Amino acid sequence: MNYGTIKNVRQELLSDNWYLLYKYTYDYQREDGIWEQQVREVYDRGNGAAILLFNRPGKTVILTRQFRMPTYVNGNRDGMMIEVCAGLLDGDHPEDCIKKEVEEETGYEIGHVKKVFECYMSPGSVSEILHFFTGEYEPRMKTGSGGGVTTETENIEVLEYPFEQALEMVRTGQIRDAKTIMLLQYAAIHGLLEKPRS
Repeated sequence: MNYGTIKNVRQELLSDNWYLLYKYTYDYQREDGIWEQQVREVYDRGNGAAILLFNRPGKTVILTRQFRMPTYVNGNRDGMMIEVCAGLLDGDHPEDCIKKEVEEETGYEIGHVKKVFECYMSPGSVSEILHFFTGEYEPRMKTGSGGGVTTETENIEVLEYPFEQALEMVRTGQIRDAKTIMLLQYAAIHGLLEKPRS
C-alpha cells in the first residue's frame, strides 16, 4: 500500500470489544527525505453527526445532559456532560441520522436541517469525521419525551436554555464538550438566532 509519503502500511487489530482499535506500523518519509518507521494506534468508532437545535423567536437552544465515563476518569467530578444532540451514523446518511437522533434524544420531530461543516474531532487517535448541522425547532414539533433509546442504556436529560445563557456556560466551563462549543460559537458568529433580514 502506498499513501504518498507513507508506505509499507501494516494493520493489526488490537480490540473489537466495543468499536475497533487498530495498531498501524508504517514507513514515513520526512521532509529531509529520510524514511523512518512509525507506530500509531487508531480508534475506529465510525462517523457521526451533531446538531444545534435553536428557536429563533424565543432565542433558545435545546441541549442534553448525560453521563460520559471517559470524562469521569479524567477529572470530571460527576461525569455529566451538557451537549448538543449527536450520534453515530451506523450506515445512515448524515441528515437522516441526525433527524433520528433528535427524535430519540429530545422528542422533537424536525423537518429541515442544514449542514454547516464537518471535521475530524481528534485526528491524532480517532478516525471519526463529525457532520455538523443546525435546525430550528418549535414547541409543536415535540412529539415525545426523548431521553434516548433504553436498549442502548441511554439516560438523557433534555434541557432548554436561552442562547446567551448557553454561551455564558461555555465561558464559565459548565459546557466543556467540543462539538457543543463549536456549534454555539458558529451560531453566535453567524447570528443564527437573530431575526432574518427582510
